[in-house]
Amino acid sequence: MKHIYLLTAAFAAMLATISCTKLDVKVESQYVKDNFPTTGADYAALYGTMYSNLSSQFGVPYFRMQELSTDAAILPARDGNFDDGGQYRQLHYHTWTFDHPNVKTIWEWGFGGINNCNRLISVTNASSVSDATKATGITEIKTMRALYYFLMMDLYGNIPIIDKFPVEAGSLPGTTSRDKVFEFVEKELLAVIPNLPQKTGANQTLLYGKPTRGMAFALLAKMYLNAQVYTGKPRYTDAVAMADSVMKNTTYQLDAKYSDIFDVNNGPQITETIFAIPYDQQIPGNQITRFGFYPALAAAYGIPGVGFSISMSTTPEYYNRFNLDNDIRKSFWLVGPQFAPDANRKPDPNKPVYIAGTTTQIVITPDLVLKPGKPMDVGNLVTDQAKGIRSVKYWPDVNAIQATRLNGNDMPFLRLADVMLMKAEAILRGAQPTAVNGEMQTPLTLINKIRARAGATAATSVDLESLLDERARELSWEAWRRNDLIRYGLFEKEYPLPNDVLSMNKDITRRLYPIPATELQLNSNLRQNPGY
Repeated sequence: MKHIYLLTAAFAAMLATISCTKLDVKVESQYVKDNFPTTGADYAALYGTMYSNLSSQFGVPYFRMQELSTDAAILPARDGNFDDGGQYRQLHYHTWTFDHPNVKTIWEWGFGGINNCNRLISVTNASSVSDATKATGITEIKTMRALYYFLMMDLYGNIPIIDKFPVEAGSLPGTTSRDKVFEFVEKELLAVIPNLPQKTGANQTLLYGKPTRGMAFALLAKMYLNAQVYTGKPRYTDAVAMADSVMKNTTYQLDAKYSDIFDVNNGPQITETIFAIPYDQQIPGNQITRFGFYPALAAAYGIPGVGFSISMSTTPEYYNRFNLDNDIRKSFWLVGPQFAPDANRKPDPNKPVYIAGTTTQIVITPDLVLKPGKPMDVGNLVTDQAKGIRSVKYWPDVNAIQATRLNGNDMPFLRLADVMLMKAEAILRGAQPTAVNGEMQTPLTLINKIRARAGATAATSVDLESLLDERARELSWEAWRRNDLIRYGLFEKEYPLPNDVLSMNKDITRRLYPIPATELQLNSNLRQNPGY
Protein backbone atom coordinates (compact mmCIF):
# COMPACT_ATOMS: atom_id res chain seq x y z
CA MET A 1 0.00 0.00 0.00
CA LYS A 2 2.98 2.33 0.21
CA HIS A 3 2.61 3.17 -3.48
CA ILE A 4 -0.59 5.17 -2.92
CA TYR A 5 1.45 7.91 -1.30
CA LEU A 6 3.72 8.29 -4.30
CA LEU A 7 0.90 9.93 -6.23
CA THR A 8 1.08 12.91 -3.91
CA ALA A 9 4.78 13.18 -3.12
CA ALA A 10 4.97 16.43 -5.04
CA PHE A 11 2.49 18.04 -2.67
CA ALA A 12 4.46 17.23 0.50
CA ALA A 13 7.10 19.93 0.20
CA MET A 14 4.47 22.52 -0.63
CA LEU A 15 2.27 21.66 2.34
CA ALA A 16 5.17 21.62 4.79
CA THR A 17 5.60 25.35 4.25
CA ILE A 18 2.02 26.33 5.06
CA SER A 19 1.76 27.33 8.70
CA CYS A 20 -1.29 28.46 10.63
CA THR A 21 -0.62 32.09 9.79
CA LYS A 22 -0.42 31.46 6.07
CA LEU A 23 -4.08 30.64 5.73
CA ASP A 24 -4.83 32.29 2.43
CA VAL A 25 -2.03 30.69 0.39
CA LYS A 26 -3.17 29.90 -3.14
CA VAL A 27 -2.70 26.18 -3.71
CA GLU A 28 -1.82 25.40 -7.32
CA SER A 29 -2.58 22.17 -9.23
CA GLN A 30 -5.30 21.06 -6.85
CA TYR A 31 -8.69 19.45 -7.21
CA VAL A 32 -11.61 21.88 -7.02
CA LYS A 33 -15.36 21.67 -7.50
CA ASP A 34 -15.18 21.40 -11.29
CA ASN A 35 -12.68 18.53 -11.39
CA PHE A 36 -13.44 16.69 -8.16
CA PRO A 37 -12.12 13.11 -8.31
CA THR A 38 -14.24 10.24 -9.54
CA THR A 39 -11.78 7.32 -9.54
CA GLY A 40 -9.85 5.60 -6.77
CA ALA A 41 -6.57 6.98 -8.14
CA ASP A 42 -8.02 10.50 -8.12
CA TYR A 43 -9.07 10.14 -4.50
CA ALA A 44 -5.61 8.89 -3.57
CA ALA A 45 -4.10 11.98 -5.18
CA LEU A 46 -6.49 14.34 -3.43
CA TYR A 47 -6.60 12.87 0.07
CA GLY A 48 -3.07 11.51 -0.08
CA THR A 49 -1.68 14.96 0.72
CA MET A 50 -2.76 14.39 4.35
CA TYR A 51 -0.47 11.37 4.54
CA SER A 52 2.49 12.60 2.49
CA ASN A 53 2.67 15.67 4.72
CA LEU A 54 2.52 13.50 7.85
CA SER A 55 5.40 11.28 6.74
CA SER A 56 7.56 14.20 5.60
CA GLN A 57 8.66 15.33 9.07
CA PHE A 58 7.60 12.58 11.47
CA GLY A 59 10.73 10.46 11.13
CA VAL A 60 13.30 13.17 11.94
CA PRO A 61 12.28 16.52 13.55
CA TYR A 62 9.14 15.21 15.28
CA PHE A 63 11.05 12.15 16.52
CA ARG A 64 13.82 14.41 17.83
CA MET A 65 11.45 16.59 19.83
CA GLN A 66 9.90 13.55 21.49
CA GLU A 67 13.04 11.43 22.06
CA LEU A 68 16.15 13.67 22.16
CA SER A 69 14.53 15.66 24.97
CA THR A 70 14.60 12.50 27.12
CA ASP A 71 16.98 9.78 28.30
CA ALA A 72 15.98 7.50 25.40
CA ALA A 73 18.10 9.21 22.73
CA ILE A 74 21.04 11.57 22.63
CA LEU A 75 22.98 13.04 19.72
CA PRO A 76 26.35 14.30 21.00
CA ALA A 77 28.91 16.22 18.98
CA ARG A 78 32.09 14.50 17.78
CA ASP A 79 34.90 17.04 18.09
CA GLY A 80 32.54 19.72 16.79
CA ASN A 81 31.02 17.56 14.09
CA PHE A 82 27.26 16.92 14.32
CA ASP A 83 26.79 19.88 16.65
CA ASP A 84 24.66 21.72 14.07
CA GLY A 85 24.50 24.98 15.95
CA GLY A 86 23.86 23.28 19.28
CA GLN A 87 20.30 22.21 18.42
CA TYR A 88 20.74 18.67 19.79
CA ARG A 89 22.34 19.98 22.98
CA GLN A 90 19.37 22.29 23.44
CA LEU A 91 16.97 19.36 23.21
CA HIS A 92 19.01 17.28 25.67
CA TYR A 93 19.34 20.07 28.25
CA HIS A 94 15.85 21.53 27.69
CA THR A 95 17.36 24.86 26.65
CA TRP A 96 15.60 25.24 23.31
CA THR A 97 14.29 28.65 22.32
CA PHE A 98 11.42 29.83 20.14
CA ASP A 99 13.69 29.84 17.10
CA HIS A 100 14.93 26.25 17.47
CA PRO A 101 14.77 24.64 13.99
CA ASN A 102 12.64 21.67 15.11
CA VAL A 103 10.24 23.90 17.02
CA LYS A 104 9.66 25.99 13.91
CA THR A 105 9.58 23.12 11.41
CA ILE A 106 7.09 21.01 13.36
CA TRP A 107 4.73 23.91 14.04
CA GLU A 108 4.61 24.62 10.30
CA TRP A 109 4.28 20.91 9.53
CA GLY A 110 1.41 20.38 11.96
CA PHE A 111 -0.58 23.43 11.00
CA GLY A 112 0.21 22.88 7.34
CA GLY A 113 -1.48 19.50 7.78
CA ILE A 114 -4.46 21.05 9.59
CA ASN A 115 -4.80 23.76 6.96
CA ASN A 116 -4.73 21.17 4.20
CA CYS A 117 -7.42 19.08 5.94
CA ASN A 118 -9.62 22.16 6.15
CA ARG A 119 -9.05 22.77 2.44
CA LEU A 120 -10.01 19.18 1.63
CA ILE A 121 -13.21 19.47 3.65
CA SER A 122 -14.11 22.64 1.76
CA VAL A 123 -13.44 21.04 -1.64
CA THR A 124 -15.34 17.88 -0.71
CA ASN A 125 -18.37 19.80 0.55
CA ALA A 126 -18.46 21.86 -2.67
CA SER A 127 -18.30 18.81 -4.92
CA SER A 128 -21.19 17.19 -6.75
CA VAL A 129 -20.57 13.66 -5.49
CA SER A 130 -23.24 11.81 -3.50
CA ASP A 131 -23.91 12.64 0.12
CA ALA A 132 -22.66 9.20 1.12
CA THR A 133 -19.35 9.75 -0.68
CA LYS A 134 -19.01 13.16 0.92
CA ALA A 135 -19.66 11.75 4.38
CA THR A 136 -17.05 9.02 3.93
CA GLY A 137 -14.45 11.49 2.71
CA ILE A 138 -15.09 14.06 5.41
CA THR A 139 -14.91 11.37 8.11
CA GLU A 140 -11.44 10.40 6.87
CA ILE A 141 -10.29 14.02 6.72
CA LYS A 142 -11.63 14.98 10.15
CA THR A 143 -9.92 11.99 11.75
CA MET A 144 -6.60 13.00 10.24
CA ARG A 145 -7.17 16.59 11.30
CA ALA A 146 -7.81 15.37 14.87
CA LEU A 147 -4.51 13.45 14.72
CA TYR A 148 -2.63 16.58 13.67
CA TYR A 149 -4.31 18.54 16.47
CA PHE A 150 -3.33 15.87 18.99
CA LEU A 151 0.31 16.09 17.91
CA MET A 152 0.31 19.89 18.21
CA MET A 153 -1.56 19.84 21.54
CA ASP A 154 0.94 17.38 22.97
CA LEU A 155 3.96 19.42 21.88
CA TYR A 156 2.81 23.03 22.18
CA GLY A 157 -0.21 22.84 24.48
CA ASN A 158 -1.99 26.15 23.88
CA ILE A 159 -2.60 26.43 20.17
CA PRO A 160 -5.12 28.02 17.78
CA ILE A 161 -8.14 26.03 16.61
CA ILE A 162 -8.73 26.47 12.90
CA ASP A 163 -11.59 24.60 11.25
CA LYS A 164 -12.32 26.64 8.13
CA PHE A 165 -10.62 27.22 4.78
CA PRO A 166 -9.90 29.84 3.74
CA VAL A 167 -9.85 31.99 6.87
CA GLU A 168 -11.32 35.42 6.25
CA ALA A 169 -8.85 38.26 5.97
CA GLY A 170 -8.31 40.07 9.25
CA SER A 171 -9.48 37.15 11.38
CA LEU A 172 -6.28 35.29 12.20
CA PRO A 173 -6.92 32.78 15.00
CA GLY A 174 -5.92 33.43 18.59
CA THR A 175 -4.48 30.96 21.07
CA THR A 176 -6.83 28.39 22.61
CA SER A 177 -6.01 26.88 26.00
CA ARG A 178 -4.85 23.27 26.03
CA ASP A 179 -7.92 21.96 27.86
CA LYS A 180 -10.18 23.50 25.21
CA VAL A 181 -8.08 21.99 22.43
CA PHE A 182 -8.44 18.63 24.20
CA GLU A 183 -12.24 19.06 24.22
CA PHE A 184 -12.23 19.93 20.52
CA VAL A 185 -10.17 16.86 19.54
CA GLU A 186 -12.19 14.58 21.81
CA LYS A 187 -15.47 15.82 20.32
CA GLU A 188 -14.18 15.40 16.77
CA LEU A 189 -13.01 11.82 17.39
CA LEU A 190 -16.19 10.73 19.17
CA ALA A 191 -18.25 12.15 16.31
CA VAL A 192 -16.38 10.27 13.56
CA ILE A 193 -16.10 6.87 15.28
CA PRO A 194 -19.51 5.51 14.14
CA ASN A 195 -18.63 6.26 10.51
CA LEU A 196 -15.05 5.01 10.50
CA PRO A 197 -14.30 1.58 9.01
CA GLN A 198 -13.45 -1.28 11.34
CA LYS A 199 -10.26 -3.17 10.56
CA THR A 200 -10.83 -6.79 9.47
CA GLY A 201 -8.65 -9.49 7.99
CA ALA A 202 -10.16 -8.74 4.58
CA ASN A 203 -9.61 -4.97 4.51
CA GLN A 204 -6.41 -4.49 6.53
CA THR A 205 -4.33 -3.85 3.41
CA LEU A 206 -6.81 -1.33 2.03
CA LEU A 207 -6.97 0.53 5.36
CA TYR A 208 -3.28 0.41 6.17
CA GLY A 209 -1.95 3.83 7.14
CA LYS A 210 -5.46 5.30 7.09
CA PRO A 211 -7.95 6.19 9.83
CA THR A 212 -9.97 3.35 11.31
CA ARG A 213 -12.24 2.98 14.29
CA GLY A 214 -9.37 1.32 16.15
CA MET A 215 -7.14 4.31 15.48
CA ALA A 216 -9.71 6.71 16.94
CA PHE A 217 -10.20 4.49 20.02
CA ALA A 218 -6.42 4.21 20.56
CA LEU A 219 -5.89 7.95 20.13
CA LEU A 220 -8.64 8.66 22.65
CA ALA A 221 -7.05 6.15 25.05
CA LYS A 222 -3.80 8.10 24.73
CA MET A 223 -5.62 11.37 25.39
CA TYR A 224 -7.52 10.04 28.41
CA LEU A 225 -4.38 8.50 29.93
CA ASN A 226 -2.74 11.93 29.68
CA ALA A 227 -5.86 13.93 30.57
CA GLN A 228 -4.43 14.94 33.96
CA VAL A 229 -1.55 16.58 32.07
CA TYR A 230 -3.65 18.07 29.29
CA THR A 231 -6.67 19.28 31.28
CA GLY A 232 -5.92 18.86 34.99
CA LYS A 233 -8.62 16.19 35.29
CA PRO A 234 -7.95 12.41 35.39
CA ARG A 235 -9.82 10.19 32.90
CA TYR A 236 -8.37 6.74 33.66
CA THR A 237 -11.67 4.87 33.49
CA ASP A 238 -12.26 6.36 30.06
CA ALA A 239 -8.76 5.30 29.01
CA VAL A 240 -9.61 1.70 29.94
CA ALA A 241 -12.88 1.88 28.02
CA MET A 242 -11.11 3.08 24.87
CA ALA A 243 -8.39 0.44 25.22
CA ASP A 244 -11.09 -2.22 25.56
CA SER A 245 -12.78 -0.90 22.43
CA VAL A 246 -9.56 -1.57 20.52
CA MET A 247 -8.96 -5.02 21.99
CA LYS A 248 -12.51 -6.23 21.40
CA ASN A 249 -11.59 -6.30 17.71
CA THR A 250 -9.68 -9.60 17.54
CA THR A 251 -8.16 -8.63 14.20
CA TYR A 252 -5.60 -6.83 16.36
CA GLN A 253 -3.18 -9.41 17.77
CA LEU A 254 0.36 -9.22 19.10
CA ASP A 255 2.69 -10.33 16.32
CA ALA A 256 4.68 -13.43 17.10
CA LYS A 257 8.02 -11.80 16.28
CA TYR A 258 8.79 -8.42 17.81
CA SER A 259 11.31 -7.68 15.04
CA ASP A 260 8.67 -8.00 12.31
CA ILE A 261 6.88 -4.89 13.54
CA PHE A 262 9.85 -2.67 12.63
CA ASP A 263 11.34 -4.57 9.71
CA VAL A 264 12.16 -2.98 6.36
CA ASN A 265 9.32 -5.00 4.84
CA ASN A 266 6.76 -4.29 7.55
CA GLY A 267 3.31 -3.23 6.42
CA PRO A 268 -0.35 -4.28 6.55
CA GLN A 269 0.57 -7.87 7.45
CA ILE A 270 1.54 -6.67 10.95
CA THR A 271 -1.54 -7.60 12.97
CA GLU A 272 -0.91 -5.32 15.95
CA THR A 273 -0.47 -2.12 13.94
CA ILE A 274 -3.33 0.26 14.60
CA PHE A 275 -1.91 3.22 12.72
CA ALA A 276 1.47 3.41 10.99
CA ILE A 277 3.28 5.98 8.87
CA PRO A 278 4.45 4.26 5.67
CA TYR A 279 7.90 4.84 4.22
CA ASP A 280 10.01 3.44 1.40
CA GLN A 281 12.83 4.67 -0.81
CA GLN A 282 10.41 7.06 -2.58
CA ILE A 283 8.63 8.28 0.57
CA PRO A 284 11.15 10.47 2.38
CA GLY A 285 11.19 11.08 6.10
CA ASN A 286 12.53 7.98 7.87
CA GLN A 287 16.26 8.40 8.54
CA ILE A 288 16.57 6.32 11.70
CA THR A 289 19.48 4.30 10.30
CA ARG A 290 21.27 7.40 9.05
CA PHE A 291 21.40 8.90 12.53
CA GLY A 292 21.15 5.89 14.87
CA PHE A 293 23.38 3.24 13.30
CA TYR A 294 27.16 2.79 13.58
CA PRO A 295 28.51 3.43 10.06
CA ALA A 296 31.59 1.20 10.37
CA LEU A 297 29.16 -1.74 10.51
CA ALA A 298 27.36 -0.83 7.28
CA ALA A 299 29.13 -3.31 5.02
CA ALA A 300 28.64 -6.10 7.58
CA TYR A 301 24.90 -5.39 7.43
CA GLY A 302 24.88 -5.41 3.63
CA ILE A 303 24.83 -1.64 3.09
CA PRO A 304 28.09 -0.71 1.34
CA GLY A 305 29.00 2.81 0.32
CA VAL A 306 26.44 4.82 2.32
CA GLY A 307 27.69 7.65 4.54
CA PHE A 308 25.68 7.37 7.73
CA SER A 309 26.08 9.61 10.76
CA ILE A 310 27.95 8.35 13.83
CA SER A 311 26.12 10.23 16.51
CA MET A 312 22.70 9.24 17.86
CA SER A 313 22.60 6.65 20.62
CA THR A 314 20.83 5.96 23.87
CA THR A 315 22.00 6.80 27.37
CA PRO A 316 23.44 4.19 29.75
CA GLU A 317 20.54 4.82 32.14
CA TYR A 318 17.97 4.00 29.49
CA TYR A 319 19.80 0.90 28.26
CA ASN A 320 20.10 -0.41 31.83
CA ARG A 321 16.32 -0.94 31.83
CA PHE A 322 16.82 -3.80 29.35
CA ASN A 323 17.65 -6.15 32.21
CA LEU A 324 15.25 -9.07 31.75
CA ASP A 325 16.57 -12.54 30.99
CA ASN A 326 16.12 -13.68 27.34
CA ASP A 327 14.42 -10.40 26.33
CA ILE A 328 14.65 -10.18 22.54
CA ARG A 329 14.17 -6.41 22.75
CA LYS A 330 17.66 -6.04 24.26
CA SER A 331 19.26 -7.60 21.18
CA PHE A 332 18.39 -4.62 18.99
CA TRP A 333 20.86 -2.40 20.84
CA LEU A 334 24.44 -2.57 19.56
CA VAL A 335 26.91 -2.65 22.45
CA GLY A 336 30.18 -4.48 23.15
CA PRO A 337 32.25 -6.44 20.58
CA GLN A 338 30.55 -6.33 17.20
CA PHE A 339 29.85 -9.24 14.85
CA ALA A 340 28.11 -9.40 11.48
CA PRO A 341 24.51 -10.63 11.80
CA ASP A 342 23.58 -14.12 10.63
CA ALA A 343 20.51 -15.06 8.59
CA ASN A 344 18.38 -14.77 11.74
CA ARG A 345 19.84 -11.32 12.48
CA LYS A 346 21.76 -12.55 15.48
CA PRO A 347 25.48 -11.77 15.94
CA ASP A 348 27.54 -14.47 14.25
CA PRO A 349 30.45 -15.27 16.60
CA ASN A 350 32.47 -16.42 13.61
CA LYS A 351 32.25 -13.03 11.88
CA PRO A 352 33.82 -10.31 14.01
CA VAL A 353 33.81 -6.82 12.45
CA TYR A 354 37.13 -4.98 12.56
CA ILE A 355 38.11 -1.34 12.56
CA ALA A 356 38.95 -0.51 8.93
CA GLY A 357 42.49 -1.49 8.01
CA THR A 358 43.18 -3.27 11.31
CA THR A 359 42.64 -6.57 13.06
CA THR A 360 41.10 -4.81 16.05
CA GLN A 361 37.45 -5.69 16.61
CA ILE A 362 34.95 -2.86 16.86
CA VAL A 363 33.72 -2.46 20.43
CA ILE A 364 30.80 -0.13 21.12
CA THR A 365 30.91 1.22 24.66
CA PRO A 366 27.86 2.44 26.62
CA ASP A 367 29.38 5.37 28.47
CA LEU A 368 29.27 8.82 26.89
CA VAL A 369 32.39 10.35 28.42
CA LEU A 370 32.65 13.96 27.26
CA LYS A 371 35.84 15.79 26.38
CA PRO A 372 36.66 18.20 29.23
CA GLY A 373 35.50 21.73 28.55
CA LYS A 374 33.52 20.84 25.44
CA PRO A 375 29.70 21.08 25.53
CA MET A 376 28.18 17.62 24.98
CA ASP A 377 31.11 16.50 22.81
CA VAL A 378 32.58 12.99 23.07
CA GLY A 379 35.42 13.52 20.60
CA ASN A 380 36.06 11.99 17.21
CA LEU A 381 38.85 9.44 17.59
CA VAL A 382 37.97 5.89 16.51
CA THR A 383 37.32 4.95 20.13
CA ASP A 384 35.25 8.10 20.61
CA GLN A 385 33.12 7.28 17.57
CA ALA A 386 32.24 3.97 19.23
CA LYS A 387 30.89 5.69 22.35
CA GLY A 388 27.15 5.29 22.74
CA ILE A 389 24.83 2.31 22.31
CA ARG A 390 23.26 2.26 18.82
CA SER A 391 19.91 0.85 17.75
CA VAL A 392 18.89 -1.55 14.98
CA LYS A 393 15.29 -1.85 16.15
CA TYR A 394 14.31 -0.39 12.76
CA TRP A 395 16.49 -2.84 10.86
CA PRO A 396 18.91 -1.11 8.44
CA ASP A 397 17.58 -0.97 4.88
CA VAL A 398 19.96 -2.56 2.37
CA ASN A 399 18.35 -0.38 -0.33
CA ALA A 400 19.63 2.82 1.28
CA ILE A 401 21.68 4.98 -1.08
CA GLN A 402 24.08 7.85 -0.48
CA ALA A 403 21.82 10.44 -2.09
CA THR A 404 18.98 10.01 0.41
CA ARG A 405 20.08 7.57 3.16
CA LEU A 406 16.43 6.64 3.68
CA ASN A 407 14.85 3.74 5.51
CA GLY A 408 11.90 1.88 4.02
CA ASN A 409 10.66 0.73 7.44
CA ASP A 410 7.16 2.01 8.23
CA MET A 411 7.02 3.69 11.64
CA PRO A 412 4.19 2.52 13.92
CA PHE A 413 2.41 5.37 15.70
CA LEU A 414 -0.26 3.38 17.54
CA ARG A 415 -0.08 -0.37 18.12
CA LEU A 416 -1.73 -2.98 20.30
CA ALA A 417 1.14 -3.42 22.79
CA ASP A 418 0.98 0.29 23.59
CA VAL A 419 -2.78 0.05 24.12
CA MET A 420 -2.29 -2.87 26.50
CA LEU A 421 0.30 -0.96 28.49
CA MET A 422 -1.95 2.10 28.58
CA LYS A 423 -4.76 0.01 30.01
CA ALA A 424 -2.43 -1.49 32.62
CA GLU A 425 -1.27 1.95 33.69
CA ALA A 426 -4.77 3.38 33.86
CA ILE A 427 -5.78 0.53 36.19
CA LEU A 428 -2.73 1.12 38.38
CA ARG A 429 -3.74 4.78 38.56
CA GLY A 430 -7.22 3.93 39.84
CA ALA A 431 -9.45 2.48 37.12
CA GLN A 432 -11.03 -0.93 37.63
CA PRO A 433 -9.82 -4.05 35.76
CA THR A 434 -12.16 -5.19 33.02
CA ALA A 435 -12.73 -8.31 30.95
CA VAL A 436 -12.21 -8.34 27.19
CA ASN A 437 -13.41 -11.22 25.03
CA GLY A 438 -13.97 -13.31 28.15
CA GLU A 439 -10.55 -12.63 29.72
CA MET A 440 -10.19 -10.60 32.93
CA GLN A 441 -7.28 -8.26 32.28
CA THR A 442 -5.23 -7.04 35.21
CA PRO A 443 -2.00 -5.03 34.79
CA LEU A 444 0.02 -8.19 35.46
CA THR A 445 -1.93 -10.15 32.84
CA LEU A 446 -1.34 -7.48 30.21
CA ILE A 447 2.35 -6.97 30.92
CA ASN A 448 3.07 -10.70 30.87
CA LYS A 449 1.44 -11.05 27.46
CA ILE A 450 3.92 -8.49 26.15
CA ARG A 451 6.85 -10.09 27.96
CA ALA A 452 5.92 -13.53 26.65
CA ARG A 453 6.07 -12.23 23.07
CA ALA A 454 9.54 -10.78 23.83
CA GLY A 455 10.70 -14.06 25.36
CA ALA A 456 11.36 -12.28 28.65
CA THR A 457 10.95 -13.51 32.19
CA ALA A 458 7.37 -13.14 33.43
CA ALA A 459 6.68 -10.48 36.05
CA THR A 460 5.37 -11.51 39.46
CA SER A 461 4.16 -8.04 40.40
CA VAL A 462 3.75 -4.66 38.77
CA ASP A 463 3.58 -1.07 39.97
CA LEU A 464 3.76 2.29 38.20
CA GLU A 465 7.55 2.42 38.31
CA SER A 466 8.03 -1.03 36.80
CA LEU A 467 5.35 -0.30 34.22
CA LEU A 468 7.26 2.79 33.05
CA ASP A 469 10.33 0.59 32.63
CA GLU A 470 8.23 -1.85 30.60
CA ARG A 471 7.10 0.99 28.35
CA ALA A 472 10.77 1.95 27.89
CA ARG A 473 11.64 -1.59 26.80
CA GLU A 474 8.65 -2.10 24.54
CA LEU A 475 8.35 1.35 22.95
CA SER A 476 11.95 2.52 22.62
CA TRP A 477 12.43 5.07 19.84
CA GLU A 478 8.72 5.08 18.93
CA ALA A 479 8.38 8.79 19.85
CA TRP A 480 6.46 8.30 23.13
CA ARG A 481 9.17 8.77 25.78
CA ARG A 482 8.64 12.50 26.34
CA ASN A 483 4.90 11.92 26.66
CA ASP A 484 5.50 9.16 29.22
CA LEU A 485 8.02 11.07 31.33
CA ILE A 486 5.82 14.15 31.55
CA ARG A 487 2.89 12.02 32.71
CA TYR A 488 5.11 10.48 35.39
CA GLY A 489 6.53 13.85 36.49
CA LEU A 490 10.03 12.74 35.46
CA PHE A 491 10.69 14.88 32.41
CA GLU A 492 13.05 17.09 34.42
CA LYS A 493 15.13 14.23 35.81
CA GLU A 494 18.79 14.84 34.99
CA TYR A 495 21.32 12.15 34.11
CA PRO A 496 24.72 13.94 34.12
CA LEU A 497 27.38 12.92 31.64
CA PRO A 498 31.01 12.57 32.76
CA ASN A 499 32.90 15.90 32.35
CA ASP A 500 29.64 17.74 31.65
CA VAL A 501 29.92 21.53 31.63
CA LEU A 502 26.21 22.07 31.04
CA SER A 503 23.10 21.34 33.11
CA MET A 504 19.43 20.81 32.41
CA ASN A 505 16.84 23.57 32.61
CA LYS A 506 14.43 21.92 35.06
CA ASP A 507 11.67 24.50 34.85
CA ILE A 508 8.37 22.65 34.32
CA THR A 509 7.41 25.19 31.64
CA ARG A 510 9.71 23.13 29.40
CA ARG A 511 7.01 20.47 29.29
CA LEU A 512 5.63 22.58 26.46
CA TYR A 513 7.56 23.82 23.46
CA PRO A 514 7.31 27.52 22.60
CA ILE A 515 5.31 29.00 19.76
CA PRO A 516 7.91 29.89 17.10
CA ALA A 517 9.00 33.52 16.95
CA THR A 518 8.09 33.70 13.26
CA GLU A 519 4.46 32.81 14.04
CA LEU A 520 4.19 35.45 16.77
CA GLN A 521 5.50 38.06 14.35
CA LEU A 522 2.97 37.10 11.69
CA ASN A 523 -0.03 36.70 13.99
CA SER A 524 -0.41 39.14 16.89
CA ASN A 525 -3.41 37.17 18.18
CA LEU A 526 -1.17 34.30 19.33
CA ARG A 527 0.14 34.26 22.91
CA GLN A 528 3.45 32.69 23.85
CA ASN A 529 3.53 29.76 26.27
CA PRO A 530 4.65 30.56 29.84
CA GLY A 531 8.39 30.56 30.46
CA TYR A 532 9.49 31.79 27.03
